[in-house]
Amino acid sequence: MLVIDPEECIDCSLCVPECPVNAIYFEDDLPPDQQHFLGINAEYAPRWPVISQVKDAPSDADEWAGIPSKYENHFNPEPAGRLEDSE
Repeated sequence: MLVIDPEECIDCSLCVPECPVNAIYFEDDLPPDQQHFLGINAEYAPRWPVISQVKDAPSDADEWAGIPSKYENHFNPEPAGRLEDSE
């Protein structure tokens, strides 16, 4: 999971097509069932590392794409490094 810092976002929309699961919306277009992610972004963006380089999606990204309730069932507030990054 990635978060977008609402204080840094300039609403340029460049990240929207980059999201492989279509999970990025302009605030005005955010579905009602996704509104809670505004607070999650605001809380965790200042705490987690900034991604400043393009990286490939994790190798298991497609497996996770259709799993419901990922946030509720799998969220960890600690920033996670990918295994490939530590090798």
